[in-house]
Amino acid sequence: MLVAHRLFPTPVVVFGELYDLAAHGSLIADVTKTLGRAVLAFFAAMTMGVVIGGALGRFAWADGLFGNWILIGLNIPAIVVAITCYIWLGLTEFALILAVVINKTPLVAVNMREGVRALDHGLAELAKVYRVGFWRRVNKFIIPQLMPYVLTAARTGLSLIWKIVLVFEVLGSDGGVGFRIGIFFQHFDMKGILAYTLAFMAVVILIEYGVMRPLEHRVLGWRPARN
Repeated sequence: MLVAHRLFPTPVVVFGELYDLAAHGSLIADVTKTLGRAVLAFFAAMTMGVVIGGALGRFAWADGLFGNWILIGLNIPAIVVAITCYIWLGLTEFALILAVVINKTPLVAVNMREGVRALDHGLAELAKVYRVGFWRRVNKFIIPQLMPYVLTAARTGLSLIWKIVLVFEVLGSDGGVGFRIGIFFQHFDMKGILAYTLAFMAVVILIEYGVMRPLEHRVLGWRPARN
């Protein structure tokens, strides 16, 4: 407020720009496109990560063969994966989503591997003694123990996927929040950059408190509350 410069726009100017962009429709269209990409990449990475992590945690030979590849996947720079996918597949929607999935799947796999390793085998033996059916064992014993790890992977992966999708959109896409911020950057338009940032922050906070927190409370409500 004290500086009030073109490169340091006031909150009033930023909110005014946010309203104008939303009124013209470009903001909503870009946010929707970015969210769609993030959601697709999120569910693909979660599905693949859960399967891979479960296999690595369950079978020691699989972890011995592929554990180092998970470590490599965790540490390959995201920008390298994005550029490689763009060179191989072109500046396509599939290349962008594939690059995000490749970056985030190892993170989910590591969480699930630790979750499977931490399963209480005593409960499994107890279920066998009482002749509990397989699917009932999975539903009542295994899934509740794994859900904290799944939710941790989901929250961590989601927070990183937002950022990575935006960076990849700056590198090459036909729309989205990152694409638009890249255009604003070329024109040194700070009010546009901050307006899009505020809009995306609002969406992320809405998903956190409207989806993730209620889901966590519902799924993990059986656990005793911490003092």
